[in-house]
Amino acid sequence: MTDITFRQIGVKDLPLVLSLLREAAEKIHRMQIDHWQYWKNPPQEKVLWIEEGIKNGEFFFVDDHANNNIGMVRMLREDLLYWGKQKDKAIYVHSLIVKEAYNGKGIGQRILEEIAHKAKNKDCQYLRLDSDSKNPKLCKYYENLGFIKVEVIDLPLSRYNLYERKVQ
Repeated sequence: MTDITFRQIGVKDLPLVLSLLREAAEKIHRMQIDHWQYWKNPPQEKVLWIEEGIKNGEFFFVDDHANNNIGMVRMLREDLLYWGKQKDKAIYVHSLIVKEAYNGKGIGQRILEEIAHKAKNKDCQYLRLDSDSKNPKLCKYYENLGFIKVEVIDLPLSRYNLYERKVQ
């Protein structure tokens, strides 16, 4: 597998973050999946959600061993919007993007494994994430990586499956 590193995203990087989200939405659209399409022209609440996450130090670019940017991810210690208040310590994953040129090389799995390693080092019991229920291929991908669907929630923009995996 490819060696990867996480690099903190700063507020100055917001245009690049929005560009990565837009590119991902366009790719998903070409697959004829109605998921993340709001990132083509994001509502202000989503842009603010991204800005807040950047200011809180939750967003990271993912770089390969040659320092090429291959994607990004958001890691949170709490996710009240999707998960509500939880008693078990976890890392919550959002906005996981692997650039299209790097798809199919196991990088998404590698990113999640690195995050799970970070979670273990922080004494977290779970790695948690969500997936839009309108993207069954992505839901199956997470299930194949050992994530268990624990709940389905409805939010204003869609219905989401909530997944968790025990940190080993």
